[in-house]
Amino acid sequence: MDWNIVTGSKTETRALGKALAPYLKRGDVILLKGDLGAGKTTFTGGVAEGLGIQEPIISPTFNIMKCYFKGRIPLYHIDAYRLEKQNTEIGLDECIEGDGACLIEWPMYIEKLIPDEYLDVVIKHQGEDKRSLSIHAVGKHYEELLEQWKEAVR
Repeated sequence: MDWNIVTGSKTETRALGKALAPYLKRGDVILLKGDLGAGKTTFTGGVAEGLGIQEPIISPTFNIMKCYFKGRIPLYHIDAYRLEKQNTEIGLDECIEGDGACLIEWPMYIEKLIPDEYLDVVIKHQGEDKRSLSIHAVGKHYEELLEQWKEAVR
């Protein structure tokens, strides 16, 4: 199941992430793909807000992972960009399979850790603050989640 949507500002991209949050469950995995500056962290900030996390969300590029525990469920935000051709046996699998929602930027660098089912979000910069998001659900749970999310945004 697929969904394509365009946002016209950072606020709209963030709001789209916030609209997804109520449907996330422990163990959910969302893959975030897109060039540098596409809006992956902005989208994640919206998810965090929707989960009730009040801490500022910053890109975990240098940390590889940031964990946020003060929300409805924990949020694990992984940026695998620096893990290309590196040892990925650093415990990320525990968070990916863990007790919260896991959003993974640059998932192609840790492919062997990605579960068989997930929500795939590709964000493309369309000039200024406009973004196109192509969302693909892999697995029955994520198809249902995507359907609920789409209904909430309409």
